[in-house]
Amino acid sequence: MSVPVKTESTVDGGFGRRTFGQRLVGANTFWIALVLVALIAVFTVLAPGTFATLFTLQTLLIETSVLLVLSVGMTFVIITAGIDLSVGSVLIFAGMMCGKTMEWLSGGDAGAAGWGVIAIGLAAAVVSGTIWGLINGFLIAVAKIPPLIVTLGTMGAALGAAYLLNGGSDVRSVPTALNKTLGYGTSFGGVPNLVIVAVVITLIGAWLLHTTRFGRYTYAVGSSAEAARRAGIGVTAHLLKVYLLTGFLAGIAGFMSLAYYASTTITAHTTDNLNAIAATVMGGTSLFGGIGTVLGTVIGVFIPAVLKKGFNIIQVPDFWQMIAVGAVLIAAVWFDQRRRRARNSR
Repeated sequence: MSVPVKTESTVDGGFGRRTFGQRLVGANTFWIALVLVALIAVFTVLAPGTFATLFTLQTLLIETSVLLVLSVGMTFVIITAGIDLSVGSVLIFAGMMCGKTMEWLSGGDAGAAGWGVIAIGLAAAVVSGTIWGLINGFLIAVAKIPPLIVTLGTMGAALGAAYLLNGGSDVRSVPTALNKTLGYGTSFGGVPNLVIVAVVITLIGAWLLHTTRFGRYTYAVGSSAEAARRAGIGVTAHLLKVYLLTGFLAGIAGFMSLAYYASTTITAHTTDNLNAIAATVMGGTSLFGGIGTVLGTVIGVFIPAVLKKGFNIIQVPDFWQMIAVGAVLIAAVWFDQRRRRARNSR
């Protein structure tokens, strides 16, 4: 049985009775995209010879690739009215498992390891990330513990387990082939391979969310879990799958990070969970569930990235960067609440 779902195509009066221009202007993603375009225009004017360059674009794309993969998974979770604070720690744990596996298989000399060892390392990262997703999903969907509490606990547990795997230090022995090919390699006229992987995963995520039954069920559960249950949707099983997907993507992100940095870089990922949540919310995904798009999340990932890159280029101090990103996040949530109130008053 199908269930009516409030997505961005049905919010604000029903798009079916409106012109294309009205639908475009009424879409939350349109206004978020305008913010991103405005930021790019401002920094291009302020630093035309530095910001608007191919090198800056490539760097920006590479730096956001890992976060984008995390944020795609976070989009599914937040649409179900959930939250996952553990994705950053799961990324670290998955990267650590991958690094230690490749180190063990190569007899301590992972730098010279071949693609067979790298493939097993990828499997270790994906499996370990998926296991943490399974733990989160079971405790949230089956044990009925609030997502905030569950993922706050697994955030600390996964990070602690990652430290235990290598005595509290980073794994720095990574196959050279992995670093050169995926981390810094390019294809298709200079497009970084890391970016290609992120784009493919994002497109698959968009297809899954917007064109499949899995996506429709995700919106339905976020709009009203009880209504979805009465419509015949297995809410418990679906939530379990959503958190499994998020853990799976965190595992892939851990592998990508290891390839790029040639190290597990634990301290560099301790705030990735908050960054993924912020990017998803900035992209128009509602914290109250039932609303969100992958395209919006992509834009949401790039807004703080462009802000930070632009501020660095024009030499604005770091603390102003944090203030600006925080202000944009609060504005996004405020806009979402206004939209919800307007919709509910009709």
